[in-house]
Amino acid sequence: MSDAAEPEPTPDAEAGTNAEPAGERRTVSDPAALKALAHPLRLKILRQLAVSGPATSTTLAAALGENTGTLSYHLRRLERGGFIEDVPERPNSRERWWRAVRGLDVRRPAQDEMTDGERAVAGALDRMRLDEDIELARRFTEEQAESDGWMRGSRGLSHLTREEVTAFHDAYLDLLARFARGPEGAPPDARPVLLRWFALPVE
Repeated sequence: MSDAAEPEPTPDAEAGTNAEPAGERRTVSDPAALKALAHPLRLKILRQLAVSGPATSTTLAAALGENTGTLSYHLRRLERGGFIEDVPERPNSRERWWRAVRGLDVRRPAQDEMTDGERAVAGALDRMRLDEDIELARRFTEEQAESDGWMRGSRGLSHLTREEVTAFHDAYLDLLARFARGPEGAPPDARPVLLRWFALPVE
């Protein structure tokens, strides 16, 4: 897992991103923090914040069909993980306003640095994301022709070293950062767009 936080994440967890200089980005690779992502409702919260912008627990509960007590618990977990934060421009609001932390680069620790329990958490998160990605692939296949240019994709094959795969991946994350923008700064004709890429050996 490696997500320029979306987050959709992204980030795929999808902690939203704004276009920020690379030096201001923060890498998140602590297993304890990543554990905060391994819950379906928390992924939905991050997606909602990334798509619609700052929200309170009340507005999130209404959007996601949950009660505010449940939302508040999961918001606190995401806050402790460093994925969401208070909106400082609304300090006098009767309710806390939350937004996704900007400039996150969520990276999984190396396999040999994780405990068995941490690998299990990472696997659970992967399975949750896989279900969504399969649905996105189905939608792309069925709806791309009628999307008026909003759905784009590419497939390719190359012969790369492991170091070159890493370099390609890092270049992709740089490209995501270049085009990243939250809903607050988006022009009127912008839409939330999900972006995915993965690489694997042929054999």
